[in-house]
Formats: sequence, C-alpha cells, structure tokens
Amino acid sequence: MTSQSQGIQQLLQAEKRAKDKLEEAKKRKGKRLRQAKEEATAEIDHYRLQREKDFRNKQTNVMGSQGNLSAKIEEQTTETIRTLTSSYHKNMESMMKKLLSTICDINPEVHPNFRHAA
Repeated sequence: MTSQSQGIQQLLQAEKRAKDKLEEAKKRKGKRLRQAKEEATAEIDHYRLQREKDFRNKQTNVMGSQGNLSAKIEEQTTETIRTLTSSYHKNMESMMKKLLSTICDINPEVHPNFRHAA
C-alpha cells in the first residue's frame, strides 16, 4: 500500500508541476501578447506620424502656391480700390457742381408746341 500511496503522491506532484508549468506558460503567453501589442501600437504610431508628415509637406507645397496666388490677388484688389478711391476724390467736386447746376439752374422756356390763342 505504501508503494501505491507513494505512486499517487508522485502523480499528484507531477500533476501539480504540470499545472504550474501550464500557468507559467499562460503568463508568458499573456506577457508576450501584451508586448506584441505594444510593439504594434508603437509601429502604427510611427507609421501614422510619417504619413502625416508627408501629407503636411505635400499640403504645404500645394497650399504654398495657392498662398502666393492669394497674396497677388489681394495686392491687385488693394491697388484697384486705391485707384478707384483716388479717382472718386479727384472727380467728386466737379461732378457735384455739374449735378447741382443741372438741378438748380432752371431756364424757363416756352415749349415749342405751345400755341397762343389769339
């Protein structure tokens, strides 16, 4: 009976060792999965940053040329406004005199179709 109980003890010990090894393997697997996930996340972040940098460079190249066009158009608009304002101030006085003289200087005349009743 001693050998039988000793065999059972050995089986129980072997089962316990197997269970411990299994638990340790599960822990290593979980740790490795977390590590792989962290590495993948870091790689994804690096890739995303690189792509965003490339996008910003391309956007700057495209928008830079549009920015130059925008600046030119703004400059032309400002120049046109300045010219029109100058012309307005230069001609305002003479136009006001013409308008006032047309409105205020009334010369009463008999209409050519008017007939005297005589």
